[in-house]
Amino acid sequence: MSANSSAIPLRFGRSKAGVWLRALRWKQWVKNVLLFLPLLFAHKWGDGELVWRAVQGFAAFCMGASAIYLINDLHDQEADREHPKKCHRPLAAGHISRQGCWAVSALLLVSGFAAAWLLSQAFAAVFLLYVGAAIAYSMGLKRVMLLDALMLAGFYTLRIFAGSLATSTPVSKWLLLFSLFFFLGLAFQKRLAELRAWENAEEPLRRRGYVKADLEHINSMGTSASYMAVLVLALYIQSADVIVHYARPDVLFWTLPCLLYWTSRLWLLAGRDEVSEDAIGFAVKDRVSYLVAALVMAIVFLAKPV
Repeated sequence: MSANSSAIPLRFGRSKAGVWLRALRWKQWVKNVLLFLPLLFAHKWGDGELVWRAVQGFAAFCMGASAIYLINDLHDQEADREHPKKCHRPLAAGHISRQGCWAVSALLLVSGFAAAWLLSQAFAAVFLLYVGAAIAYSMGLKRVMLLDALMLAGFYTLRIFAGSLATSTPVSKWLLLFSLFFFLGLAFQKRLAELRAWENAEEPLRRRGYVKADLEHINSMGTSASYMAVLVLALYIQSADVIVHYARPDVLFWTLPCLLYWTSRLWLLAGRDEVSEDAIGFAVKDRVSYLVAALVMAIVFLAKPV
């Protein structure tokens, strides 16, 4: 690797702390915001104690997630060195040591579990389930076709359930169903982008459990899952459950075209190879996604939560 290419991972800063923050994938912590959703949809965001418990749960999952990323990098170090983008990860690029990764990951796992245990034993059990399943995914299950996408969707949905346990707030079955289909769609989009990056190399595709001929099917399954999430939302809006939380539930129907637009646009851009492997990361940087989110929040406000 040339001097110029080896410097790329350090654009963030040449300090050791900056390198470790990149290794911990701190930007991925945004995914753990899902732990706040049960509190949000139960309209209890004004309860300071419950918000603090959600923050504690968020911190525990951030520590657990970063530990898993380090373990994943340790396992995939050689493969990452051959990847056009992943070769710039701190461990693959040689900016941190394997011994350091093992030590930091162990420290994070212990700290995360301690924080989870302080919340409740049930939350700690879900934390261990998440960590164990994620490590199994990193060690080999991510190479099992279809199961990999289902597990990714499950990890997101498990975060929502964990947030329910952290705040002792019941979680709606509608929210869990919506999450499962919505994130299954994003998981297939992630695979679609990843496999297209390897489109000219048959063997790397097989390491993920897929071949080139699967690309069209992955696109079809992903879009279907995304639209199923919209259908679940439509069914929820028509259900008796919505009356409990909103004074004007009919207003919520306007969220459907917003979500349909965002979903359809995502898949069109994915088809043009304009979406990175991580759709969440894309949404965080996408102005249109922020506009759609603002419209949805305005619609929910007009529906008058009770």
